Amino acid sequence: MAPSRATGRKRPPRLSDAEEPARQKRAAARAAAELVEDGMRVGLGTGTTVAHLLPALAERELDEIVCAATSPQTAARARELGLDVRELDELGELDIAIDGADQIDPRGWLIKGGGAAHTREKIVAAAARVFVVIASAEKAVEELEPPVPLELVAFGALSTLGQLDSARLREGTPISPDGGLIADYLGPVGDPGELAARLSATPGVVEHGLFAPELVSLVLIGTDAGVERREGARR
Repeated sequence: MAPSRATGRKRPPRLSDAEEPARQKRAAARAAAELVEDGMRVGLGTGTTVAHLLPALAERELDEIVCAATSPQTAARARELGLDVRELDELGELDIAIDGADQIDPRGWLIKGGGAAHTREKIVAAAARVFVVIASAEKAVEELEPPVPLELVAFGALSTLGQLDSARLREGTPISPDGGLIADYLGPVGDPGELAARLSATPGVVEHGLFAPELVSLVLIGTDAGVERREGARR
C-alpha cells in the first residue's frame, strides 16, 4: 500500500491558532447581524468581535437602521461602511445592542472592558430592549478571573486604587472615550455579584467591567461545530 503522502490527496489546511478564533468571531457576528431588521435602532459595541459585526451588518443593506456606537473607533468604522451613526440620546431606547465579551461564565456573568469602553458599553446595553453578546469559544470560561477593568475619576485615582487593594492603572494609562482613567482590578473575583457591589460602592470608580446576567438577552458563541446559543437572564 502506498503511503498516504503518495496518494495525491491533499489534506485541508489547518487553521492557525490566530485564525480559528477569528473564524469563530466572524460566525458569531454574522449570526447576530441576522437578528437586525429594517428600521431598528442598534447599539454597536467595541472590540475585535464587533469588528466582524460591522461589515456583516453593512452587507445586509437594511432600510432605515440607525446606530449608536460605544467608541469613536466603532463610530468611525461604521460610518466608513455606510451605517448611519447618531448619538444615543438622539435615539432613546434601542431595539437591540450587540457587543463582545472578554469572559463569559456558565451563569451568564461577563467581564468586559479590554477596549476601555465598558462604561459606554454598559449604558448602551441597558438602553436596549435586547442585548446580544458575541464571542469566540475561548471566551467561555468555567469561572471569571482577573483582570476586571475599571474606569476611574482622575481626581484621587491613587487613593481610589488604595481602597481596592489589588488594583492598578493599566499600562500606558489609557483613558476611556469620556476621559476617565482605565485601571484593572487584579484580586480574586469570587462571587461576581459581591465584587460588582463592592466596586460600585467604591468612591472614584465610575464603572466596572462586570456585567450581570440580568443585562444579557442572548449569547452567541462561535465554535468549531457552529454557533452556540445561550439564553440570557434578561426577558
